[in-house]
Amino acid sequence: MGSVIVITSGKGGTGKTSLTGGIGAALALQGRQVLCIDADVGLRNLDITLGMTDAALMDFSDVMAGRCPLARAVAPHPSVSGLFLLTAPLTLPEDFSGEAGFRALLAEARERYDEILIDSPAGLGAGFRLATCAADRAIVVAVSDPSSLRDAQRVVSQLGRIETAHLVVNRVRPRLLRRQGVTIDDAMDTAGLPLLGLVPEDANVILAASSGQPVAQFTQRGAAQAYGNIARRLLGQTVPLMRIR
Repeated sequence: MGSVIVITSGKGGTGKTSLTGGIGAALALQGRQVLCIDADVGLRNLDITLGMTDAALMDFSDVMAGRCPLARAVAPHPSVSGLFLLTAPLTLPEDFSGEAGFRALLAEARERYDEILIDSPAGLGAGFRLATCAADRAIVVAVSDPSSLRDAQRVVSQLGRIETAHLVVNRVRPRLLRRQGVTIDDAMDTAGLPLLGLVPEDANVILAASSGQPVAQFTQRGAAQAYGNIARRLLGQTVPLMRIR
């Protein structure tokens, strides 16, 4: 039975979509069968992060409405074995079945994949409620500025029945942290979550997406290494935190 993990944030600009794609690719490269679902209706970008632009012809609303079976709607990654994408619609159709239909879709996905990663839209609206409605665990993504950490705290308060939630501090810039007088312990205390990982600010994330490939195939350092560490922790392995200089 597969595990459903929602990746969410209180505001945009935290690098949540890049993190979803990076962790998904890292899990697949460790031999897992991974389905990444873009739940950001109208603003989908997970295909770009994964290097799968225009690869997906059907979206999750087509599966929920019975227009296409899940097996046909998902798009396999062209070069990462075991990695699949199910994208979001540009707009919700009139026959959209809401949370009940999304739960049914995820129930089927659990039978086919080891991990299902859901890229939630930022904020606490209807898209957030859909993305979190059947998740087993949550990863809350924040950067180090006070407003992002406060927003992360608000997200935590809305996770409801999800008992397992962790914080990832993304786009870490040590010099900025020192100038802010902020520590990672401060970030954990503000968000009210245990830390799952740190990801450094890394231009390779953008360069990899521009070249049409996951960052794990572009480099093994920086953010790619951090994504791999987080993936291993999700699988229950003990991995030291990266030392980000």
